[in-house]
Amino acid sequence: MSTGNGGDSAPAPGNHHSHHDHRDERAREPGTDPKPSMFSSLKVRNYRLFAMGQVISNTGTWMQRIAQDWLVLSLTGSSTAVGITTALQFLPMLLFGLYGGVIADRCNKRKLLLVTQSVMGLTGLALAALTLSGNVHVWHVYALAFVLGLATVVDNPTRQTFVSEMVGPDQIRNAVSLNSANFQSARLIGPAVAGVMISAVGSGWAFLFNGLSFLAPLAGLLLMRTSELFTTDRAPRSKGQLREGLTYVRTHPELLWPIVLVGFVGTFGFNFPIWLTAFTDKVFDEGAGTYGLLNTLMAVGSVVGALLAARRGSSRMRLMAGAALLFGVLEMAAAVSPSFWLFAALMAPIGIMGLTFNVTANASVQMASDPLMRGRVMSLYMMVFVGGTPIGGPLMGWVTDTFGARIGFLSGGLISAGIAVLVGLVLARASGLRLRVDLRRGHRHVAFVPRSGAEPRREQVAPVA
Repeated sequence: MSTGNGGDSAPAPGNHHSHHDHRDERAREPGTDPKPSMFSSLKVRNYRLFAMGQVISNTGTWMQRIAQDWLVLSLTGSSTAVGITTALQFLPMLLFGLYGGVIADRCNKRKLLLVTQSVMGLTGLALAALTLSGNVHVWHVYALAFVLGLATVVDNPTRQTFVSEMVGPDQIRNAVSLNSANFQSARLIGPAVAGVMISAVGSGWAFLFNGLSFLAPLAGLLLMRTSELFTTDRAPRSKGQLREGLTYVRTHPELLWPIVLVGFVGTFGFNFPIWLTAFTDKVFDEGAGTYGLLNTLMAVGSVVGALLAARRGSSRMRLMAGAALLFGVLEMAAAVSPSFWLFAALMAPIGIMGLTFNVTANASVQMASDPLMRGRVMSLYMMVFVGGTPIGGPLMGWVTDTFGARIGFLSGGLISAGIAVLVGLVLARASGLRLRVDLRRGHRHVAFVPRSGAEPRREQVAPVA
């Protein structure tokens, strides 16, 4: 599979780990890597330190998310206000996301993460001080959400691409999956603890825990052995690097179409703070504890999905599109669920499919990217995934407030399923395949088969079938 300008062919000067030419190519060819064990990346000391710090920080992040959503709802009584808070947190990614990728490609990623993680911790401490002193207003939450978003612009692509420097190209897929499992495991603990904490002592203590939790990843970064990092050459400072990154993605279908799919599903399908607060408050007439429970159930599925992905030997486009389709269908089923328990039971499978889609798309895009371009590619990936929230958040919040929680959730699932079908067909066509429907007994009813007279464009498109 071609990855563009071949900038990964030369090892970094003075670093015997950086043999990206052979190892990257081997990682990109399906079926050539031995199947990894579920936790193989944790054998790498630097990654182990990173993962331990992240699980503590992620627990605090989830506690803050739950507390922040509930605080805004209690201050305003509006799902739209919850959507606006989410939108402001991700608006910087939409406005400046690509610049974050340029910075990640140019700078020392470990040092950059020390700065961004410190800023993110300080926003949690500021929100804690305002809430615990009784002086918090909704505009304070809005402002701090926006500042957190600014730090995330640089933190996200840097953290995503730093994974490959910690574990090397052979372990990227496994490490990306374990990162997701780490994040979702924290999601099991965070919402449950936050629900109890909000009911008992209020939101401020959850914000305080989150602020202090960033000490853990900072310690992990400081304890790393820099000599053991799989460092890549940094992109030199030059004009036109944003445009170069966009052109690179546009000319590589195996990058472009997964990013398009991620953009639509991220914008319209992942608005759970809006829908779950609305279902909890308006449909089921429950409190913060139930909202935390629904998030925890979804996290159980997400952990399962991430761990299954960690064992998978390859990331196929077919799996990515299929998971996105099932994710949308399950959301539609939850939207029309007649009872609370059926709605709650659907949270886990929604979590499994959402994480399977996200991990498969993330790993596929990282592995198909030239290391010199990876920061810009992943910043575009994250920009469309979370940067679409400033559009999708208020829009889905308005639909939910105007037409009800069920219609809001249903519309998100319908858009996700529709775009999954469309992108799946486009990728199949680009690979020289067509969809065949065969209703005869004993035959596969739906399958992708080669188009007559068409050669699959193997050099550009990752396997679909």
